Amino acid sequence: MNYIIKICCVALFSITAVHAQKTEVDSSLVITGDKGVISEVSKTDTVQAFKRFKADGVAAVIGDYLILETDIVKMREDVKNQGMDSDEISDCQLAGRLMENKLYAHHAVQDSTINVSEDEINNMIGQQMDRMVQQIGSMEKLLEFYRKENERDLRAELFVINKERALSDRMQSKIVSEIEVTPEEVRQFFDRIPEDERPQFGDEVKISQLVIEPDVPEEEEQKVVDQLTEMRNDIVENGASFATKAVLYSQDATSTKGGQMTITRKDPLDKDFKQVAFSLQEGEVSKPFKSSFGYHIIQLDKVRGEKLDIRHIIIMPKVTEETIKIAREKLDTIRRSIVNNKISFDEAARRYSDEEETRGDGGKLINPKTGDTRFELTDIDPLIYDKVNNLNEGEVSMILIDQTRTGSKFFKIIIVDNKYKAHIANYAQDYTKIKELALREKQIKAIEKWQKEKIGNTYVKIGDEYKDCAFSGNWLKQ
Repeated sequence: MNYIIKICCVALFSITAVHAQKTEVDSSLVITGDKGVISEVSKTDTVQAFKRFKADGVAAVIGDYLILETDIVKMREDVKNQGMDSDEISDCQLAGRLMENKLYAHHAVQDSTINVSEDEINNMIGQQMDRMVQQIGSMEKLLEFYRKENERDLRAELFVINKERALSDRMQSKIVSEIEVTPEEVRQFFDRIPEDERPQFGDEVKISQLVIEPDVPEEEEQKVVDQLTEMRNDIVENGASFATKAVLYSQDATSTKGGQMTITRKDPLDKDFKQVAFSLQEGEVSKPFKSSFGYHIIQLDKVRGEKLDIRHIIIMPKVTEETIKIAREKLDTIRRSIVNNKISFDEAARRYSDEEETRGDGGKLINPKTGDTRFELTDIDPLIYDKVNNLNEGEVSMILIDQTRTGSKFFKIIIVDNKYKAHIANYAQDYTKIKELALREKQIKAIEKWQKEKIGNTYVKIGDEYKDCAFSGNWLKQ
């Protein structure tokens, strides 16, 4: 394994970097409260627990946490479900990864600065179960998959899994939170890579876009407001069912559940939506209001501490054929002005683009993976890959049709600002990527140092079946 692979491939079963995603689907604690809350236990209790559960197949105990043989089996199944070749991964590697996660979680519990609230985990579970039900087809199938008799038991198990995962994530984040690399450290890192082992970066581009959205006529917006007002009056004055109206008319995924949602102030929702929801009294139905997604009414069912149980209906006003035609003609005029050098793409985007996120920077797109303006061609949206790939540097695309998250269509043009051919890493040209690799190496070293220290002062008991494993950490304390 060459030098750069050692740094880039922070594998699933070795030292875990800060942003590594944990995918194991089961874990068990020595003791849990009625709601799955992690409980404090003494080392003596943990030793007794190891003996008590030995017949059930305990692979290891790390601090207050057990690793069962079934955890390893389920983790292998999960790896297989991700499309990886699980036959090439040993039980020792799986056990080692699980032990690392338990170590993080155990010390997160001891750290008073790390907090994971019950509300946060329950909200996470709600979203998780909604996604899983949507993927698998029904709650009955989901319960069968998890071998649970009812939803309450499934939620209890998911609480334990997600609590541990959140603790582990935050402990890792804290370990590396203050780690930075200086330009000199980046230079030294690059110079240490043998020339014949320096990474090759694929074809890359810098692109900008200019977006024009069809206007929604005022009369269409008023139609929606009137429709929602009529619904609200029927609910408030005649006792009509909010849930039934949500099923019949709401235009989002919650309609199948009668518009039901549980939200907190920390949820990444539209700010106007949250402001209205948290201004209501129990049983109250809001008047129609506008968010960035459409027009809503909300009913507050119940206040539970910092959480709200609500129902909502959303209807999105429609654009018309006339406004679609006007938007396309507007963009065509702008494009011709750019192509004929009457205005630069940068200036046109700043002046005319309807996309707030990019307008202020002349339409330049930011790669969410790197925070840089360069994209590897393989990272570009498949819908526009061919268009970008076939453009020359400085060339403007024809008008493209795209759509928002809510399905509303809009028009855009793209320009390729720069093209970079596949090449061996160059310090000046690829500084951002090299810096990321140098930072990752430094984070890994910090994690290794932390693990070495914590393994030494944490209660660890390894089952006989795993005492011959060549773990990356000194889990056997030899």
